[in-house]
Amino acid sequence: MARTAHIVRETSESHIELSLNLDGTGKTDIDTGVPFFDHMLDAFGRHGLFDLTVHARGDVDVEAHHTVEDCGIVLGQCFAQALGDCRGIVRYGSILLPMDEALGFCALDISGRPYLVFDALNAELELHDKPLLANPRNAAAGSLRQKDSRITRERRLSIFCFNIQNSDELPMESHVQALDYLKSLGFPTSPRYPVYTDPRDVQREIENMGETRGELDFDIDGAVVKVNSFAQRETLGSTAKFPRWAAAYKYPPEVKQTLLKDIVITVGRTGVLTPKAVLTPVRLAGTTVTNATLHNQDFITEKDIRIGDTVLVQKAGEIIPEILSVDLTKRPEGTKPYTLPEVCPVCGAPVVRDEDGAALRCTGAECPAQLQRNITHFASRDAMDIEGLGPAVVAQLVENGLIVNVADLYDLHAQDVAQLDHMGTKSAENLIRAIEKSKANDLSKLIYGLGIRQVGEKAAAVLAQHFGTMDALSAASAEELTEIPDVGEITAKCIVDYLNQPQAKDLIARLKAAGVNMDSTVQKVDDRFAGMTFVLTGTLTRFDRKTAENEIVLRGGKASGSVSKKTTYVVAGEAAGSKLTKAQQLGVPVLTEDEFAELLK
Repeated sequence: MARTAHIVRETSESHIELSLNLDGTGKTDIDTGVPFFDHMLDAFGRHGLFDLTVHARGDVDVEAHHTVEDCGIVLGQCFAQALGDCRGIVRYGSILLPMDEALGFCALDISGRPYLVFDALNAELELHDKPLLANPRNAAAGSLRQKDSRITRERRLSIFCFNIQNSDELPMESHVQALDYLKSLGFPTSPRYPVYTDPRDVQREIENMGETRGELDFDIDGAVVKVNSFAQRETLGSTAKFPRWAAAYKYPPEVKQTLLKDIVITVGRTGVLTPKAVLTPVRLAGTTVTNATLHNQDFITEKDIRIGDTVLVQKAGEIIPEILSVDLTKRPEGTKPYTLPEVCPVCGAPVVRDEDGAALRCTGAECPAQLQRNITHFASRDAMDIEGLGPAVVAQLVENGLIVNVADLYDLHAQDVAQLDHMGTKSAENLIRAIEKSKANDLSKLIYGLGIRQVGEKAAAVLAQHFGTMDALSAASAEELTEIPDVGEITAKCIVDYLNQPQAKDLIARLKAAGVNMDSTVQKVDDRFAGMTFVLTGTLTRFDRKTAENEIVLRGGKASGSVSKKTTYVVAGEAAGSKLTKAQQLGVPVLTEDEFAELLK
């Protein structure tokens, strides 16, 4: 019996199609729109010898974690479907995933018990309405802090032990003896730790590791050299921050040549034209790279990038493909400098350059490219949160002429929606109910959902609480807006320009007529934090970051992302880094989570 599965999942943020064959050969076809996640899924399939196909369309221009989480959910569902009742299966597979500042160990348990991969863990947390983990480092730290050891056990953490912190009472004189001792006790250690006496051999080993790191079962971005003798370490000592007996070496990103076959233009939600290089596929840092962003016209002009060029490509931070330079010796004759179009490639409207930047922007008020992304953003979780209204459904609604702006959503009927592909009566009715439910959302979600330039989720909440109603916000001048903390001149101009557009006025009027809430329903607790600025850092366990910031704002305070002399308090969670250090240097009071919670009472 074939152990296979195929699942399609549609949400308001994503459309996921995933196929899995547990008895495959490691063939993968991955396209999620999130380059590093593509890399992880590709490695997962290849090393696990699964045939894995993942095609995802999501709001990655808004928030990539939605797509990642939804892919994790579908992947788990596919495994459950392919494995059946799991009877007789007692094994699990694992993979090490290196991040910028952490080494995450992900394990997939197929013995019927809960399994762990980082994204699947977040998906599980989301299903139970629990705060999500920001990264594998936080996942590991949070798992170890669990008061219930059963939760920690279920997350299947693993490590490489690299040191015995205090070995004074043990019969050993060197680092290698310590590692061998750990291994004899059953602790996992690095699979290789050679010892050399000649510095030239050390240098050759570092170079060899860099050249062969692609052959390892896990990724590395550097090597560490340590003095083996504990006695010599004692003699060398340490500085205030670093030991004198150890040195770390960072490997440069892998660079390869490939052919730039074409330049295509995409139009984003806000109308920005982004050029993208189409490359001859090249294997780079563990994944096959076929595209790289070209950012804007200034970037293309500066590097003199042309179609047909041979280019040098690397992954910025081992994640994002980028073009470093052009090999002019291989430039074909007859190539011409590339210039972005003067009209939108989607709607044909003129494009203009931003006064405050290098971006070219489509001026078309009803550009289809912007329309679909605008509606998808409007329906996203952090905006109007319309379940079931993902990119694929939005595209069909637009293509079939059922909607031309977000106000049309509230005129939809189930019988019309049911005619769309992959919908049906039940799905259509659920979507109409979700649209109806969205009418009651707070004003802040509507403001964010409108997609006004420079207005993110946080700014939308501040504007909603300050003005209270959409009418008051619409009547505000740029001068009034700049008096609000965190609203600068550029943001104020973007708000005024948007709300004064006839199309925007008509849109808001139609939304109001449809019964969409235009008032702030969030009630301020008090003003105890008036004039205070808080900075949150590290991993919080009692609050997720967004909730903590909201609690501050509801009490009249301000949540900032940077520490300065004007900062009132820094709230430091687990593994707090540079912000905590800076607070200590400046003498800014530092609160624990418990102390912060007491201030909220």
